[in-house]
Amino acid sequence: MPAYSYADSPVGRLLLAGDAATLQLIGFPAGSRAKQPAPGWQRDDGPFDEVRAQLDAYFAGTLTRFTLPLKFNGTDFQQRVWSALREIPYGGTTSYGALAASIGRPTASRAVGAANGANPLPIVVPCHRVIGAGGALTGFGGGIETKRFLLEHEAKHALADAC
Repeated sequence: MPAYSYADSPVGRLLLAGDAATLQLIGFPAGSRAKQPAPGWQRDDGPFDEVRAQLDAYFAGTLTRFTLPLKFNGTDFQQRVWSALREIPYGGTTSYGALAASIGRPTASRAVGAANGANPLPIVVPCHRVIGAGGALTGFGGGIETKRFLLEHEAKHALADAC
């Protein structure tokens, strides 16, 4: 049975779930992929102290790469996409087509989009950094406003770090 907790953030109260060793899920409070604890999950705040600390540092603009132990449950293809997402630089973006090309599947942009949408660890695995080919902010499980906030937050802090 997974344990769960919450983290307050500028994008709302985030659901955190996993076990004593790994983070396995971050859920937004709203949007198409809003999450609630599943039946049988047990509230336990202790295992998530480091997750909350790193999320706080991220939202404060002082953390650009998470160093949390993660566990993914997905297909090999999804895992390749989620791994590639972690390589998108803080403050940067890429398109679905470019991400597909980066994993050696240049014609699989729709499949990459589906894997991106199934990412169980948004923010930590930065699926918000993937945008449409023309620069449009396309679907995001936490809602387009949350995606916009995350991208603007990172752009602001990346620019400040460059100065």
